[in-house]
Amino acid sequence: MYWTLELASHLEDAPWPATKDELIDYAIRSGAPMEVIENLQQLEDEGEYYDNIDDIWPDYPTHEDFFFNEDEY
Repeated sequence: MYWTLELASHLEDAPWPATKDELIDYAIRSGAPMEVIENLQQLEDEGEYYDNIDDIWPDYPTHEDFFFNEDEY
C-alpha cells in the first residue's frame, strides 16, 4: 500500500468517520483512481471507524509540515 498527496486528495470529502467499506464505496462513487480503491482494500478490516486520512496514512503531511516558519515572512 502506498499513498501520495494526489491519491489522498480523493478522500478529502469522504464522509468521515467511516468504515473501510464506506470509504471503498465512496471512492468508487466519486470516481477515484483504482490505486485509491486498492489501497483501501488492503486496510485491515476490524469493523473500526476511521476518523480522517491520518488514521489511514499516519505520515499524511499537515499544515505544519509546509509552513514551519510562517512568522518570518
